[in-house]
Amino acid sequence: MSTQTTPGPAISLRKVEERAPGIVSLYKSAGVSLRKHGLEGQRAAVYLVVDYSGSMKDYYRDGSVQALADRVLGLSANLDDDGVVPVVFFSTDVDAVTEIALDDHDGRIDRIVAGLGHMGKTSYHLAMDAVIDHYLDSGSTAPALVVFQTDGGPISKHAAERWLCKAAGLPLFWQFVGFGNKRSTQFDFLRRLDDLAVPAKRPVDNAGFFHAGQDPRQLPDAELYDRLVAEFPHWLAAARARGIVR
Repeated sequence: MSTQTTPGPAISLRKVEERAPGIVSLYKSAGVSLRKHGLEGQRAAVYLVVDYSGSMKDYYRDGSVQALADRVLGLSANLDDDGVVPVVFFSTDVDAVTEIALDDHDGRIDRIVAGLGHMGKTSYHLAMDAVIDHYLDSGSTAPALVVFQTDGGPISKHAAERWLCKAAGLPLFWQFVGFGNKRSTQFDFLRRLDDLAVPAKRPVDNAGFFHAGQDPRQLPDAELYDRLVAEFPHWLAAARARGIVR
């Protein structure tokens, strides 16, 4: 995949209509946000990381995780031509490294979860390591947008910070998305991670964070996409200037 911009979305509207009619409106909404943020024609890999800790049970049950997966797939179809989003499920350990595809997205999260075991605690760094390994193994040189969903802080803050700083030399941007109460202190660490010093801690600012609320399905598509991509172009410019993105 080229890191350069080319005219139009990576996958045409006609192909999305044929392969995944259920996400056509999401695909269109994502395209509007990309154009708004100067990212029309940009090519990038898109990853999804989802929290499988015990406190996430209701978000799986009510369809919030599936809804996020569909929205990320709609975004990815604008940025990447393979029609597939690699997905990492994590709790105390990495529970699964799999994918969600245009051709098979409906109910995909429930089918994956049916094969997983006990919902554990929250180890960010192991999930981050799985993404880094997948990206390096893919041989890609394209930039990547990693949508990292969680409903709370990690069991090892030190390890999470260390992995984020370690990953700052790679063409990966980490967009953290919080499910839960906006007034909770459980996201204080992610706010701190978002603000880690540059260049003292990392060569570029390679992370963003926003709340999706207690019922993430209620966040309008347009607002979600604006938040998912708002910081990506700033990181792209900084990463290109440092030679991290070619």
